[in-house]
Amino acid sequence: MKASQLRDLSDDELARKMGETRQELFNLRFQSATGALENSARLRTAKREIARILTIRHERDARAARGRGMTRNG
Repeated sequence: MKASQLRDLSDDELARKMGETRQELFNLRFQSATGALENSARLRTAKREIARILTIRHERDARAARGRGMTRNG
């Protein structure tokens, strides 16, 4: 899923997507360890999707903190 599509999701939907993607990554790692993984590129894709979701969450947190007048140092 592209970052622009992820940005359109609500916080709850983003959290649900994160859980689904982490579960998928767990399953892919398990398949890799047992030798049953057919598409190893899917591991990389899942990791990148998790990184995208975390980036969007951090962006939203930073925007909310700026809106409250908070800075990183105080």
